[in-house]
Amino acid sequence: MSTPFSPEEIAAEGIKPQEYEEIVQRLGRHPNKAELGMFGVMWSEHCCSKNSRLLLKQFRALGDRVF
Repeated sequence: MSTPFSPEEIAAEGIKPQEYEEIVQRLGRHPNKAELGMFGVMWSEHCCSKNSRLLLKQFRALGDRVF
């Protein structure tokens, strides 16, 4: 099954080839354009921090710059 997206389109969403394969495996199919964009946003380091914040709060941390 070939991908409906070019390598350039996948990279434009900030997704690496191995990450794209992970997406296909998790969905059991290729994502559509909207889904590809959502994975690109949700898996980005910038947006991921608000999703991982609750998990990170479970660790003991000290310092003024720790949220």
